[in-house]
Amino acid sequence: MKLRDIISYIIIIVAVILIRTFLVTPIKVNGDSMNNTLYNGELMFLKKYAASNIKRFDIVVLQYKDEKIIKRVIGMPKEEIEYKDNELYINGSLIEEKYGLGNTKDFKDYCGDSEYYVMGDNRGNSLDSRIFGCVKKDKILGTTDFVFFPFSKIGKVE
Repeated sequence: MKLRDIISYIIIIVAVILIRTFLVTPIKVNGDSMNNTLYNGELMFLKKYAASNIKRFDIVVLQYKDEKIIKRVIGMPKEEIEYKDNELYINGSLIEEKYGLGNTKDFKDYCGDSEYYVMGDNRGNSLDSRIFGCVKKDKILGTTDFVFFPFSKIGKVE
């Protein structure tokens, strides 16, 4: 093997490591908290570069204790989040939401600076901000919106 070949392989390996570290990496859906949008065992791309541009209703991956969990952003920094009669209110205004599966019990909460309120789409079976509170931005690893396995489900999700 020539030195040129070795250098080519080293460049490829370094590029793959940099891409996985800073841009995109695979993530596996664990559990049923995001049903009917995502299902247990699906593989998705985690877009690490998108962690700085989070919008309401984005699907995010966050670090919770020793695991990575997938949730939907409901509340943004400095917002009051309220569910009343299974409807979402942000700062007192009704917001149309099409993602929640099942009923959401009434509650009211507030996100501080650089905090997000996240919930699973399967509202009856989700470990989310209703239990552990708002999530600091530095705990959000990125966004995800593309399933690549199983192949029958390949494509973008909302």
